[in-house]
Amino acid sequence: MADKKFVVTLGRTCGSGASIIGKMLADEFLIDFYDKNILRLASDDSGISEALFAQADETTRKSLLYSVTQKIYNGETIPPESPDYTKNGNLFAFQAKVIKELAERESFVIIGRAADHILKDHGNVLSIFIYAPLEKCIRTEMNRLSLTRKEAEKRIAEQDKYRRAYYKYNTGKDWESPYNYDLCLNTGELSYEDCVEIIKSHLKIRGLI
Repeated sequence: MADKKFVVTLGRTCGSGASIIGKMLADEFLIDFYDKNILRLASDDSGISEALFAQADETTRKSLLYSVTQKIYNGETIPPESPDYTKNGNLFAFQAKVIKELAERESFVIIGRAADHILKDHGNVLSIFIYAPLEKCIRTEMNRLSLTRKEAEKRIAEQDKYRRAYYKYNTGKDWESPYNYDLCLNTGELSYEDCVEIIKSHLKIRGLI
């Protein structure tokens, strides 16, 4: 296993427990778990401040642009002399560049960031979508963040709407389509521990570990 490198990408619905599963899996293999910390790495790589990457994330959350257009990632980044160097699309491209470079040199688990699409041509990737029935997601978010039911419902609706739009904008594909993933796991039926074991088994079947 020490000589092999693999990546597990996790797409997820809000409240499905994917972050917990991802961290459990990373701990199991003693590898890194990446989420928003990928912004810091992209900042280091591009020389663009991490604050700009975070701002781009927040801007895209608030923008209605995603509902009417797409800017599908094609693997290119814009050179520093371009006036579009710090535009949101280029910031995504730098995140993608960092994710690809990481995949060449280490094993890791990464959540979100359309990483399954970014690494679709990389051989040692297992892409997974974690979801759960809405009622379970609501209860999870209520307990996790001490929210009222109404607050949890609002948070879930907003988060999933954003993730759906972000994925469509950058990949041209539907976020919840099973065709994008190797495995879809329902945490309404499976425990987090079950999910980790299933993922490990699939990695073995694929010959990735």
